[in-house]
Order: sequence, then structure tokens, then C-alpha cells
Amino acid sequence: MPAPLLIIAGIISLQLGAATAKGMFGRLPPTAFVWLRLVTTAVILLAIARPRFRGRTRRDMVVAVGFGCALAVMNFSIYQAMARIPLGVAVTIEFLGPLAVAIVGSRKPRDVLLVLLAGVGVALLGFTPHGLTLGGVLFALLAAASWAAYILLSRETGRRWPGISGLAVAGSVGAIGLAVPAIMAAGSRLLQPDLLIAGVLVGLMSSVIPYSLELNALRRIPAGVFGILMSLEPAAAALAAMIIIGEFLRPTQWLAVGCIVAASVGTTSLLRRRSPS
Repeated sequence: MPAPLLIIAGIISLQLGAATAKGMFGRLPPTAFVWLRLVTTAVILLAIARPRFRGRTRRDMVVAVGFGCALAVMNFSIYQAMARIPLGVAVTIEFLGPLAVAIVGSRKPRDVLLVLLAGVGVALLGFTPHGLTLGGVLFALLAAASWAAYILLSRETGRRWPGISGLAVAGSVGAIGLAVPAIMAAGSRLLQPDLLIAGVLVGLMSSVIPYSLELNALRRIPAGVFGILMSLEPAAAALAAMIIIGEFLRPTQWLAVGCIVAASVGTTSLLRRRSPS
């Protein structure tokens, strides 16, 4: 399969998993779904990577633990946001995190225009409060900040841990950190077979499958092209919510999604042009 199709398939899997989880929040709370997702990811990645801890420095462990904390907070906060506001809006706000990382420190006039375009998208969301709550927006902003931290820490983790071993350790840290809150939130419902199966399926759809497809695709295409394709996530989230749970956005909300997606695509395109060949 061509690499761009692998990325698109990963995006579809991720957002269908998120929409499926949101449709079941009435039976299993968001925190429990996040925990099952992290546990599924950690178990599978640990089995594949088998990270070695012998010879690791204290700094290596601190970076991996920080990476795991960012991963846990990012997943926890976006699921809390999804429970309170439309999925497409939550992912759109969350996408401000990587967008900020991509353009921070730039002084190019075109980048300023892209920031303004993203700002227009945020303003449109503010002018269309249908379905929005303050708590949901704040959780989505926390997810954006956590995603930015995740990106920065992933680079350092990749330098210190070979392959996917760093991600396996980080997933384990996140799963351990959210265990108590998840058990307190869900209680005995975590023992119901159908809900356990649903949680594992969401973990596969939202983490294991997308990461595997993206990793395969990154071996064959430039990082800039990968970034442009990943910019489709907010729109994919809104479409998945429409299909799975019948959640529809207002026209101005769709316009906001389009502005932020366009800003992300434009930023990634400019960065690719500036990077050495």
C-alpha cells in the first residue's frame, strides 16, 4: 500500500476509535477508556520492543518517565474534552499544540499569516458556542499543551532509546499512573467482558494500529509530507463523529476546522521547503 494511504488509514483508525469510545462513555467513563487504551498499547509494545534497562542512565529514565507523563495527560485530557464538547472541535483545539511547536520562534511574514489563520479558526469556535463548555475547551487546551510537550520529549526519547522501546516504557508509565483513577472511576465495570473487549479494541484502533501504519509510512516518505497528511486529523475526527455517533458540527465550526487544518498544512509546507534536502 502506498505510504500516504497508510497514513490516511491510520488517521481513520484513530478517529473511529475515538468516536467509538465517546459513544460508550455512558457505560464506561473516559478515564477508564484511556487507561485500557494505554494498557493495551503498553502490553503490545513491551512484547515487541523488550526494552533493556541495564546500563541506562538516570537521565534516560527521567526522559522516558516525562514522556510517559505527557502521553498520559494528553490522552486523559482529550478524552475528558471529548466527553464535554464535539469530537471534531476537541481535536481541532488539540491540534493547536503541534501547530505551535512548528511555528514557535519564527519571524517569517508568511508564518505570521498562518498564525492569524489559526487564530481566525479559534475565534470562529468562540463565536459558535453550540455544544461547547468551558471545561471541555480547557481540557482540549490541556491536551494541546501536552501534545506539544509530547513532541518535544519524543525527540529526546528517540535519541536515548532505540526503536520503539522508549514509547513502550512511556506507555507503561502512563498506564501505571492512570490505574488508580481509572479503577476509582469505573469500579467493577472494568470486570465486564464486553467493556473490557471494547476498551482493548479502542486501544488497538486508537494507538497500536495508527502507530504501526505511521511508522511504516515514515520509512518511505519525507517527514514534511507526513506532517501535511497528519493535518487532516481534525476533519477526520469530525467526520468520524458524524458517522459513528451522529454528532454534527455547525457550518461556522466546520469553517474553524478548515482554518486550523489550512494553517497546519501551510506551516508544514513552509518548514519542508526551508529544511535542507
